[in-house]
Amino acid sequence: LDNGDFPTDISQLSIEYSGDQVECATTQLNSDSSVYLAGCTVGGRSVDYTYGNDKSPTYTAYTVGDEVVYNGVNYYVIKDSGIKESIVTLLKAEPITSSEIIPYISSTEVASKVDTSGIYLKTGYYSNENCKSAGGITGCSTDYNVSDVKQLVDVWKTNKAPSATEARLITYDELIDNLGCTSSSCSNSSYSSWIYNSDYWYWTNSQYQESELEVWYVGQFNNLSNIKVYTLDYYGGVVRPVITIKKSALE
Repeated sequence: LDNGDFPTDISQLSIEYSGDQVECATTQLNSDSSVYLAGCTVGGRSVDYTYGNDKSPTYTAYTVGDEVVYNGVNYYVIKDSGIKESIVTLLKAEPITSSEIIPYISSTEVASKVDTSGIYLKTGYYSNENCKSAGGITGCSTDYNVSDVKQLVDVWKTNKAPSATEARLITYDELIDNLGCTSSSCSNSSYSSWIYNSDYWYWTNSQYQESELEVWYVGQFNNLSNIKVYTLDYYGGVVRPVITIKKSALE
């Protein structure tokens, strides 16, 4: 260009540059094809630079422990990533009751599985008939996918949470990482009022780390403990489903 003589072959070009590459944490293409860049650094150094506007949709942001309603049922929020996230993960506020499930399974089966209060439906966590009697450990498993309790969660999703993309039990890691728990207790007072209830204890879907014949459960007295799978028919716990659902479905 300086000489007024344009190259005719790429080999005649020599490109030189200096400085560090710009890297942006957010590189977003909006629905109207406009570009949005933010959170940029140059050579690892933060710079006050954005390009374009963020035109992505925003959603309600929830805090862990917020109570919400879906399909007429109360739940507590256990995971939400904020205004950019369209889905939220919820824990049923109370265990499944016998009256909630009677229309979908036989009344005889419900009658045999209500807890001592006659309100909450309880179930064992066994995968084999051998596990129903104490000591009958042959063939027992803490595999959630083949447990009796999963059958109840699946019935709940089909009939009471049809919009949910997922229905399961709360995990040990969710209790430990997000809810202020340790291996023996959930001492954080801001969570204990809805994580625990003195009237019941309920299942997690996590195997106890030291034995394939045991599983973690959430106890009545502010603790997180384990119980042997072969005695679970006797100890049958109640069920508080966890669902993942679009925020737009909440009431």
